[in-house]
Amino acid sequence: MQGAPSSEGKSPISLATTVERLKDSLGREVGLSDWFCLSQGHIDRFAEATGDRQWIHVSPQRAERESPYGGTVAHGFLTLALLSRFLREAVQIDGVGMAVNYGLNRVRFPSPVRAGSKIRAHFAIASLKDVPGGVEVLFSVVVEIQNADKPACVAEWLVRYCPPQAAPSR
Repeated sequence: MQGAPSSEGKSPISLATTVERLKDSLGREVGLSDWFCLSQGHIDRFAEATGDRQWIHVSPQRAERESPYGGTVAHGFLTLALLSRFLREAVQIDGVGMAVNYGLNRVRFPSPVRAGSKIRAHFAIASLKDVPGGVEVLFSVVVEIQNADKPACVAEWLVRYCPPQAAPSR
């Protein structure tokens, strides 16, 4: 696999559109989130929430001594969980009543994210299809680590967009 897209110095891009106009962006990058510093505090809170308190995540002193990464690293699932945040920053879609995480087709974590690293996500539209009650969008996502050769995460993420519901009649 190739490394993360070359984007040092590149300003974040953001697509503001409607679901109908997303089809015009098929196969293209449509959004780039802001950089996000993944701190040890974020890692510790995620470890507490999930019960995954493995020392490579929560023991900076031990990780510095014993880990091949030279320090603590974020959970892969923490990196994955940040996709929702990154998508909200990178792609604004008008006329949507609800967006639903429909799942993932493929996820890989080619490179660990060390505590204190900055990461951001690139979003491209891989496919769109009409589904009952909305549109399903398959995003191709690459989570880049600042100044790293390999990405932190590469994923195919399905999101379903539903139109606003009409107000119930009385």
